[in-house]
Amino acid sequence: MVSTFVLLLTALGVIGVVKIISMLHRMYFYWRKKGMPYMPNSLSSFIVSSEVFLGRISFADYNQYIYNYFPNAKYFGTNNFGTPTILIRDPELIKDVIVKDFEHFPDHLSFIDESVEPLFGKNVFSLRGDRWKEMRNTLSPSFTASKMKFMFELISKCSHDFVTYLVDHPELCHTIETKEAFRRYTNDAIATTAFGISVNSMKDKDNEFYTRGIEATTFFNGLLTTVKLIALRATPWLSKLMGVSLFPPGTYKFFKQVVGETIKAREEQDIVRPDMIHLLMQARDKDSASVPKMTLDDIVSQAFSFFFAGFDTSSTLMCFLAHELAVNQEVQNRLREEVQQHLIEGNGEISYEALSKMSYMDMVVSETLRKYPPSIATDRLCSKRYELPPSQPGCKNIIVEPDHILMIPIYGLHRDPKYFPNPDKFDPERFSEENKDRIVPYTYLPFGHGPRKCIGNRFVLMETKILIVHLLQRFTLKTVEKTMEPVIYSKKEFTLIPVGGFWIGLEKIET
Repeated sequence: MVSTFVLLLTALGVIGVVKIISMLHRMYFYWRKKGMPYMPNSLSSFIVSSEVFLGRISFADYNQYIYNYFPNAKYFGTNNFGTPTILIRDPELIKDVIVKDFEHFPDHLSFIDESVEPLFGKNVFSLRGDRWKEMRNTLSPSFTASKMKFMFELISKCSHDFVTYLVDHPELCHTIETKEAFRRYTNDAIATTAFGISVNSMKDKDNEFYTRGIEATTFFNGLLTTVKLIALRATPWLSKLMGVSLFPPGTYKFFKQVVGETIKAREEQDIVRPDMIHLLMQARDKDSASVPKMTLDDIVSQAFSFFFAGFDTSSTLMCFLAHELAVNQEVQNRLREEVQQHLIEGNGEISYEALSKMSYMDMVVSETLRKYPPSIATDRLCSKRYELPPSQPGCKNIIVEPDHILMIPIYGLHRDPKYFPNPDKFDPERFSEENKDRIVPYTYLPFGHGPRKCIGNRFVLMETKILIVHLLQRFTLKTVEKTMEPVIYSKKEFTLIPVGGFWIGLEKIET
């Protein structure tokens, strides 16, 4: 009995070793046989990528290393957990992949089975094919100009409440960690615009909307989550059997309860509110033989993805913007002058139309997104064979096969001195009327591009700009002893976060 068990264990071990050797062999020789530049995937690439997971190099620095590996190649081969991957550096090829020849690359790499993790697997980013197209068409009306104007009033109130609280509590302003503070503002903005729920997270510091947001976003970082992501992608059936999940069970339960109760109240009281929940309810009630009936899980997933992105990504943009304004006082002074001019014209208030006319505000936000893009890289999954031109002189055309991954290095492009001279300098003039047309198309991709472009980008920009307007109206942003300049990224996060956090000071402007 024991010997049989040992033999079985030995056999499984041998099979496992053979599979690993086979995978490493394929990783090393796959692109070599294709006759194109490729990273030496067998050992050195594995060691460098391991440094990321072990917290010895930041994810941004790792991506910069990869981007610069073949500086003269239009693209080159690498791998993604054993899957053949091509990193595209050439802007014209990027345009072809994400816009011109979109039908060959319509989907993102889906790494989580929706039956295992419905909160993540069913959202518009993860969906593929016709299901993605239908959901995209359902959600797009949420972000039209008329809906933005409606949301503007709600967000402006959240911003006013947030800044007023800071004015009334000067003890918080001498040295403030903006990530913690701005997440409270974005929490309130998302709660009211997406869920129709009014909260004030500065006053009610432990409201469940905020604590669940913190729980979900902090849960998404760290080595444990990396291991879970690998497990969810490699063996979804085993992950489901073992109950592996990215988010704590309470997170899904909370959002499902909130969405369910919101829908029930609107149906019973005949409430119509032009927001995301309303649009999803309308889509749920459609009769269509070609489109699967939308479930509560589908609605919860879309609402949660909007919350997740708005809660964390938007607040990070605000943090970097506030940081750069504190560091660059001349930029802050010029931006405040523009804000004050529009406040005078609006009798002390900023309208949606006035916000859209702030040209210098747009320049400052655009440069922040250039220097600190929300996504370090994005991907596309090949759905049908596609021919790439030679990567560099002496190479031949390459056929991209279905299920191959194409990576687009956003952070690398934004920091390439060929496209953005002196890339570490914060220079809003790059985006002035006379300069922005000189930017090489498809080298600036903070929200992606083409049909898969971030659906909520207009919301994020509006939410950020109105907060900065109200902050500059009441405060001067200054550096403090804890302010990190230049920024050094944390090696424990997969997003751009400074070591020690975002710290500035807010000095009240006496009126």
